[in-house]
Amino acid sequence: MKWRGRRQSANVEDRRGMGMGGKTVIGGGIGSIIIVLLFTLLGGNPGDLLGNNTSTNDLDSQAPPYQESAQEKELADFVSVVLADTEDVWSDEFKKKGLQYENPRLVLYRDSVQSACGSASSAVGPFYCPGDHKLYIDLSFYEELKQRFQAPGDFAMAYVIAHEVGHHVQTLLHSGDQASQAQKSTKDYSVRFELQADYLAGVWAHYAQGKGYLEKGDLEEAQNAANAVGDDNIQKKAQGYVVPESFTHGTSEQRKRWFNKGFKNGTIEGGDTFKASNL
Repeated sequence: MKWRGRRQSANVEDRRGMGMGGKTVIGGGIGSIIIVLLFTLLGGNPGDLLGNNTSTNDLDSQAPPYQESAQEKELADFVSVVLADTEDVWSDEFKKKGLQYENPRLVLYRDSVQSACGSASSAVGPFYCPGDHKLYIDLSFYEELKQRFQAPGDFAMAYVIAHEVGHHVQTLLHSGDQASQAQKSTKDYSVRFELQADYLAGVWAHYAQGKGYLEKGDLEEAQNAANAVGDDNIQKKAQGYVVPESFTHGTSEQRKRWFNKGFKNGTIEGGDTFKASNL
């Protein structure tokens, strides 16, 4: 992706090196990583798993400046540019609808973090918290994406960010609010919610292509990432078999298909997964 030298977002909050100020209720380790990813990877509401601990003690405590490596600095700059791009595309799309887009904030953290949805360790993976309209990401996930999920490339990471921003768009548009509380508690609702965020990530990628930001192989990197984090793929790698009844984000094929649909359409219209008869 062509990103160097372009505008970076002013809505990045760097908490790396800060104390979390709360109890981390999700531990590390491969077992917990897979369990949490099945529920919250790439955009689920982590509050259901994190106990909704809303304590914010010590968030503003003084801490020595975080000493980032050159690689971390480059990755932080990259995600800031991607966030800026999402601000542009969604501001334009909302304006077309006579609405005003509210930019989310992206929180960079290391190891653990406190959000309005509770406290979490980096094992949760990137997530969006509707309670404070913030995206949370530990940049070490970039290596996780490359190594554990075999989804390398900067545009794979861009897809992750665009998906989380997609959840912010859903929050602002109240996507799926017409569903009853009973429906919202079902796995089917969760899958539709996540696939719509994949669609919205595709809309952003459509914009990026139109601006000439995509390079050869970028689209394939995003598609590979969408495929890698499908419920069936994660379950098969984690336990050797698939349990469709437990899916929360959609299959690899579904995630890739809805991302591609958003990329082709390039607009919010066409992404109503809640009314789709065939996911």
